[in-house]
Amino acid sequence: MIKEHDFHLQDPTWCRGCGIFGVFAALKKASVSLDLDPDSMVVVTGIGCHGRFNNYFKAYGFHTLHGRALPVAAGVKLSNVPLNVIAISGDGDAYSIGLGHFIHAVRRNINIVYLVIDNRIYALTQGQPSPTTSMGFVSRYSPMGTKDLPLDGPQLALAAGGSFVARGFSGDPTQLAGIMEKAFAHKGFSVIDILSPCVTHNKINSYQWFKERIHRVEDDPSYDPTDRNSARLKLDEKDKIATGLLFVQDRPSFNDLVLAGMKPLVETDLNEGIPRIEELLKEFK
Repeated sequence: MIKEHDFHLQDPTWCRGCGIFGVFAALKKASVSLDLDPDSMVVVTGIGCHGRFNNYFKAYGFHTLHGRALPVAAGVKLSNVPLNVIAISGDGDAYSIGLGHFIHAVRRNINIVYLVIDNRIYALTQGQPSPTTSMGFVSRYSPMGTKDLPLDGPQLALAAGGSFVARGFSGDPTQLAGIMEKAFAHKGFSVIDILSPCVTHNKINSYQWFKERIHRVEDDPSYDPTDRNSARLKLDEKDKIATGLLFVQDRPSFNDLVLAGMKPLVETDLNEGIPRIEELLKEFK
């Protein structure tokens, strides 16, 4: 029986109170609920505070370049389809240098789960405004206030034809774990934008700030997550931030359309490739 400690490689060293602790807890909870095997999972990370996820979450991992988590994750999934592939980015990693990859991964509907840890700041590099930073945000890097309108990841995903669009809150790991479970079950590209306070560099968007504005769509019995227009209206609401499964659509994934009937490039059991990898490594010694 899989338990949460089976996914716990070592204790994280993020700043005390960092929202990523909630994401870490939610991913472990969802993995246990679905009885996933750590050997069946691959976590691909970009550059940012989230990039240390591979050090703490026990699964196969790939810490890639800034903004390049999605193409690497897509390559892993398409070459070894049975694997459960999770790509993780920060808001800067996903919506700035990685924005082109994001839009195309959404429209292709590749069968992977994408977690965007959105703290509305570049935290690892000490607090520069990111693509999701609120207009007028004052910091030592923007002493006159930012002059750019913020991007909204879920709205971009909807506009690009996303088949699974959700938003979670790291301060509510129970709800977030439930969203992740649905994302793993979805046959297509699942993006979850996760509101995640940076307690060190963003003193505005705190846990309390989010809690005062968040409303969960599952608390509204009339909300229909299969209605794309309803999702747009929820995301357009002023002074409110909708969380939960915003939109879901059943349509063929890229994997089904392209790989149907093809022989896998890689065997499911990654251990079978270890001797070959060891041979390759000898060439670099």
